[in-house]
Amino acid sequence: MIAHGKDIKVFTGNSNPKLAKDICMELGIPLGNCEVGCFSDGENFASIYETVRGSDVFVVQSTCSFVKDGKPGTVNDALMELLIMIDALKRASAGRITAVIPYFGYARQDRKTKPRDPISAKLVANLITQAGADRVLTMDLHANQIQGFFDIPVDNLLGSPIFVDYFNRKFKDTSADTMVVSPDVGSVARARAFAQKLGMPLAIVDKRRQKANSSEVMNIIGDVRDKHVILLDDMVDTGGSLCHAAKALVEIGGAKDVTACASHGVLSGPAVQRITESVLTEVMFLNTIPQKEGIQCDKIKYISVAHMFAEAISHIYMETSVSPLFL
Repeated sequence: MIAHGKDIKVFTGNSNPKLAKDICMELGIPLGNCEVGCFSDGENFASIYETVRGSDVFVVQSTCSFVKDGKPGTVNDALMELLIMIDALKRASAGRITAVIPYFGYARQDRKTKPRDPISAKLVANLITQAGADRVLTMDLHANQIQGFFDIPVDNLLGSPIFVDYFNRKFKDTSADTMVVSPDVGSVARARAFAQKLGMPLAIVDKRRQKANSSEVMNIIGDVRDKHVILLDDMVDTGGSLCHAAKALVEIGGAKDVTACASHGVLSGPAVQRITESVLTEVMFLNTIPQKEGIQCDKIKYISVAHMFAEAISHIYMETSVSPLFL
């Protein structure tokens, strides 16, 4: 455990440097000096250009695809950058290393759903731990049990308080005619807690998934007719499930309009086009994953999580409770 009085340092890879800079601005410290890239054959490398001996170090890196200097980087590049940076800091005698992973990738395979399936989330947790991380700070894990995959402390921040503040302002005059909707049965617990914070009723979209990245909406549990609807999910990948649910809420349920929010905007493949062409009026994301370059969609908006992560980092550094951030 790091001794009080040591300095705090924040470093970042290439997946979400803007968020790291915003966190440093909130903390009032400069971003750590390092270089992270890849050799001509694609191997990743990291060089730390300042001393970290005895420091309380935080590495900000979402495991998502990214673009650097016009060149695309994959989820695997982001993960390798994180592992290599942790190893470099460990070998440089950092006092404590916290992996700050706003978006934790490989979280969708958190259990075996059929024979010979991997449990990729556990594998990635092992890699981060073995690389030398002392603790993990993340947000809205796809499955809460992933916290138990780590043998080190994990703080899983919730993005819902940020959305609660936003929607309290947006629907303050029409809150009686607004409902929260869970896009599937698996997200009911998250949506119920969100609805309670907003003081709104809850409905559920019952769907049957036929294969990965596709779904078929079957039924709507609850009365959403002539209501303003807020669809809540933890992540949006190809956008199929979200857009199908929104369409069902309007065409089958009779909802007045549908706004969606999700912590992580993966937005792969046809996601942006689907959202653009959907009945959704607005889709809010947190910037745990940076906005894709060249996105032209007025419906998609982002809210910064820099303040919340800066608060959490301050609590970890001062060794005080992080619990107030979950209220």
